[in-house]
Amino acid sequence: MSDEDGLRTYRGKRHFDRTSEPSGEHDAEAEPSGSGSGPDSGSDEPVFVVQIHDASSMHFDFRLEVDGVLKSWSIPKGPSTDPHDKRLAIPTEDHPMAYRDFEGTIPRGEYGGGTVIVWDRGTYRPMSHDKRHRPVPFAQALENGHATFELHGEKLRGQYALTRFHGREERDGGSAKKPTWLLVRKGSTAGHGSGTGTPDPRRARSARTGRTLRQVADAPDAPTWGSDRGEKR
Repeated sequence: MSDEDGLRTYRGKRHFDRTSEPSGEHDAEAEPSGSGSGPDSGSDEPVFVVQIHDASSMHFDFRLEVDGVLKSWSIPKGPSTDPHDKRLAIPTEDHPMAYRDFEGTIPRGEYGGGTVIVWDRGTYRPMSHDKRHRPVPFAQALENGHATFELHGEKLRGQYALTRFHGREERDGGSAKKPTWLLVRKGSTAGHGSGTGTPDPRRARSARTGRTLRQVADAPDAPTWGSDRGEKR
C-alpha cells in the first residue's frame, strides 16, 4: 500500500483550510527522518513521537514511523515507564510524517478539536525476531500482531512491545470491529529512569517548546472558529 493510500483516511477526516495540521502532501520534501530533532539527531533509525491531545477526552497519541507514515495508536493513560503497567492502545489512522512536529490547537468543531503538544520524540530500533531469532521487518511484525522495539527518546528510553489482542466482544462476534493493542515496557528500568509510570498530562511539558497544554491553548496564535459559520476569529 502506498503512502497516499495510507493517508487517505487521515485526509478524509480533516479540512485543511480550517486546521493547521499538516496534510502530508509535501512530506517527500520534508526533512528526512533521523536528521530531525531529538536525542538521536543524525541517526538513520526511524522516528517516534508521543503527543498529548486534550480533545473530547484527554489521551496520548503514540506514533511510530513505518514505511513512510506514522502508524498511530491512542493510549488513554499514556505510555508507562513501569514494566508492571499494561497500557491499552487503540489503533487510529496513519498520520503523515510531518505530524511528528505538530503542536497547536485544532479548532473547535473540527475532527479531534483540542490542544496538542509534543510530549516526547526521538528514534526507535526495531527488535522483532522470529522463532529462529531472525530479524522480522517491523511492518511485518505489526501485521503479525507483536512488535518489540527500543525507544531512544527524550523521556522514554528502553524496550517496549506492542501486542494485538481481541476482546470478548470481538471473540464473540460482537459489534467491536477494531482490534486493540497493549503497550508494555519490557525488562528493567535500570539506567532508563525510575519506572514511575506516566506524568499528569495537564502538568506535562512539550519536548519541543517546554510549554504545557494550557500555555499552547492560551497562545495568541491559537486558532478558534465560529460554531455557526466556521469563520476564523
